[in-house]
Amino acid sequence: MYFGADKAGLRLADYRDVPFRVSEYMFQDWSLTPVKGKTDEIFSVLFHRRFAAPERAWSETTSYPAHALSAANMAAKLVISTLTDVRHTMFMSGLTPFPKTHWTTLAQEMRRQARFHAQLAGHRPRGPFKHFWGEASRYVGDDRPFSLFLAAGIPFEVTDRPAQEGWTFLSDTDAKAASEGKLLSRGTRFANHLTAGTTGGGLETCEETLPALFALKQRIRSTSGKVPFVENNEPAVLAWYPTARAAVLWRVSAEPKSFRVRCVDRNREVHPDGLESAVLPDLTLQPPGNTPQTPQGGKSHRPLG
Repeated sequence: MYFGADKAGLRLADYRDVPFRVSEYMFQDWSLTPVKGKTDEIFSVLFHRRFAAPERAWSETTSYPAHALSAANMAAKLVISTLTDVRHTMFMSGLTPFPKTHWTTLAQEMRRQARFHAQLAGHRPRGPFKHFWGEASRYVGDDRPFSLFLAAGIPFEVTDRPAQEGWTFLSDTDAKAASEGKLLSRGTRFANHLTAGTTGGGLETCEETLPALFALKQRIRSTSGKVPFVENNEPAVLAWYPTARAAVLWRVSAEPKSFRVRCVDRNREVHPDGLESAVLPDLTLQPPGNTPQTPQGGKSHRPLG
């Protein structure tokens, strides 16, 4: 089940040693095409990767009915597998085969993402924006994460408990727990769209809209330290892997767009087509408080978080 199966009585930690479906769930163009659809999907996969090593993680990329996902959106699922280090991606269409024309696009993207994934396998994304899905959301929530921060052009990382720094974007259910003192910050700044200013739970208002997130990006860019970020106010996922000395920029909209990625005092121009991703190599910056250690052989047997 997407966003965890705790409410259904499954304890995810009990399934670390078996093949593990990472619970993507956007099966039609109408659900995956919006930027929010893509960030919800990434959010769900990142959460499940907290419990599954990459070798045991499987993406069931379903299109139902078979023509419900365009070839471009099916290819986007491969990008998500690369970003989240999911090693196995399945394509499923029920009893009807996918249109043959899909495979021209998919074959090309399979080869492309295989090259990208080989560079990034075993490396964890790092950044000042924090991915967190708390017990309140898992046990009684409405399966609606605050996920749009993933497309703000700021690097992010997965946390299994509130971090000691950065910004953590909470679902409404987790925000309620924080406001009631049931979820405590260890230094990170909690953000949610429901709060009216700063509350006793350390919550600050941030609407889950791209303009609000871009405004936050511009406000904190001077304090982001040696962290790359997208200067444009255009939706894009920027996943940064310090131990690989690389980042991935993914254009999450269908129109081509040029992006300027700022790395301290240097800019990189990137010109992806719609829904295209690009690896940015030779980024040697380090996140504050972290000493990257390169995984041996590009392999990882550890879940995220």
